Amino acid sequence: MQVTPLIWIITLAVTVLFFVYEFFAHVRKPHEPSIGESARWSAFYIGLALVFGVGIGLVSGWTFGGEYFAGYLTEKALSIDNLFVFLIVMSGFAVPKKYQQKVLMIGIVIALILRGGFIAIGAGLIENFSWIFYIFGALLLFLAYKQAFGSHDSNPADGKFMQLVRRVLPVTDEYHGDKLTVKKGATRFFTPMMLTIIAIGFVDLIFAVDSIPAIYGLTDEAYIVFTANAFALMGLRQLFFLIGGLLERLIYLAQGLAVILAFIGVKLVFHALHVNELSFINGGQPLLWVPEIPIWFSLLFIGATIAVATAASLMKTRGDNGASGRHAAEGGPVAAVSADDPEADEQPDEDMSPAAGAAK
Repeated sequence: MQVTPLIWIITLAVTVLFFVYEFFAHVRKPHEPSIGESARWSAFYIGLALVFGVGIGLVSGWTFGGEYFAGYLTEKALSIDNLFVFLIVMSGFAVPKKYQQKVLMIGIVIALILRGGFIAIGAGLIENFSWIFYIFGALLLFLAYKQAFGSHDSNPADGKFMQLVRRVLPVTDEYHGDKLTVKKGATRFFTPMMLTIIAIGFVDLIFAVDSIPAIYGLTDEAYIVFTANAFALMGLRQLFFLIGGLLERLIYLAQGLAVILAFIGVKLVFHALHVNELSFINGGQPLLWVPEIPIWFSLLFIGATIAVATAASLMKTRGDNGASGRHAAEGGPVAAVSADDPEADEQPDEDMSPAAGAAK
């Protein structure tokens, strides 16, 4: 696939312009987006991603087009998993709903920047060290196990990293609009909004660890890796408000993602064996009898896994009120919604401000 520096520059510039437009058109003025607004923009970004993939197929061949679509599906599924954790973080810090757009926007931009760095590092490693596929494969198999059997109920707002941040930074107990800092006397304090963004940035870093090796298991083209990630993150903010409580019903998404990560991990190990250069494996010679999993099969497998996990989740939770979904009510949408409820201000005598509540 031939990608000139000019194409890279245009792609990066257009990506930046999209996020700048998003900020000034939708995020700058705090408000809770309507279902209609979220639906229109979600459809627009998904449609744009599909058109871009067709363009890659027509210009560079459908092998690359298939790699893009497989990568986009995988990254979109992993990005939706991000939304679960974003939801827990914002609930933990009791972020008012009208400010959640800003938090999500900044979190998505941080995610794209971090993934861009990981993409560049991954491209360099793949170019110079073929054995890195063994490491990527093993990492994905480990992450698949953690995804399937690990706990998904922990709140990053209560983690050791955020406890360290609170010890280092002077933090106010209350929100001051959507400001990140506020000056009291001669001292400048950070608000709970800043803590929320720091927590989400930390979450983004963790998610990039499985996101980038996963898509490099589907394509070794850095341009496809970047654009699939960019399109997966575009519209994620609108999708958050569109599907809302539906997140609670996707109880089998973690298992579906585990299957996808394990599949890509096996695919990477197969590829590593097929291009093997390690002297202690087959005398440093490639194992050409090891099958290469074709991209069309990867695309079908990933799409079918997402569809089955979604359908099974919705069938299992049919008739549920949402509070008994993947996360319990204390970390779910109910908690997030109540952040704007006037009655929620009626606190017990003990200190239950956003920052203090998250610290408990």
